[in-house]
Amino acid sequence: MKLTKLALTSVALLTLGSLAACSSEASGSTDGSPAADPTSLTLALVPSQDQGGLVDTAKPLTDFLTDELGIEVTGVVSKDYQAAVEAMGAGQAQIGFLPSLQLWQASDMYDASVVLQTERNGNISYPAQLMTNNPDKYCDDTPVERDGKLFCNGADALVGPAGLDSITKVEGAKVALLGPGSPAGYIYPVLALKNAGIDTDTGIEQIPVTTNDASVLAVYNGDAEVGFSFWDARDIVAKDVPDVGQKVVVFALTDEIPNDGVALSADLSPELQDKITTALADYSSTPEGSKILTDIYSISKLAPADPSTLDVVAQAAEKLGLQ
Repeated sequence: MKLTKLALTSVALLTLGSLAACSSEASGSTDGSPAADPTSLTLALVPSQDQGGLVDTAKPLTDFLTDELGIEVTGVVSKDYQAAVEAMGAGQAQIGFLPSLQLWQASDMYDASVVLQTERNGNISYPAQLMTNNPDKYCDDTPVERDGKLFCNGADALVGPAGLDSITKVEGAKVALLGPGSPAGYIYPVLALKNAGIDTDTGIEQIPVTTNDASVLAVYNGDAEVGFSFWDARDIVAKDVPDVGQKVVVFALTDEIPNDGVALSADLSPELQDKITTALADYSSTPEGSKILTDIYSISKLAPADPSTLDVVAQAAEKLGLQ
């Protein structure tokens, strides 16, 4: 199976000027000898939450890599999930912190090495969550509280799938959803709705959002009755809206999704790939590194990747015709 690109997504490259320099530095030699490793590296981040301060939040990580590798590492935020993949394919980024589908694409399309996957509280997968501000409609039981947040329909088990019988009630609702590159914000919940017999083109009113926290806030503010996100994106906005866990109730969880992780460009030598992989894994094992990674992507640890686990998300995307 060759997943070439997502439907409705053009080839979208990172547009920051610094990337062009990185691209030229990493280009191959003309005499057929192996290309020298670049003198600078670009780390591409995808906007899974508010991207305004993401580069600044990641600066301790890029500073650490710069010191460890002896090569300047600069962080950039791609305009969407797909742009980060295309940037790696075009030689504009050499390190990608990518969701599971984009890890698979970077490997399948551009021979990138998937070297690390994230752990969150010891878990190597996570469900997408369906959340609502109207629990009377979607909850078949009384919501229960866990860690200050409300769940119903068995979603408090925190493991998917759960509560999927309730999603037929989404028919006709306003639904906040991310772009089709997002496994948790689009692919898995949309597939669940389609499996329940809902035509997501005509059977719901789509409220497009660009990030997971924006989906939560759309439900919190009443702009949408239902929203999709990764579990548990409510935590991201809790510092600004402390009552989000009470007003936004998770009523269903999808099948488990492989965790996101780190891909490295095929342009890098195996030796440099090993150095980057080791540096990132070691960093995630330190208290400071774990805190920074948690701030960036709610990552508690980076562990060796099993690329074969990513096949299921590519298969889910294929079922939606996103190829």
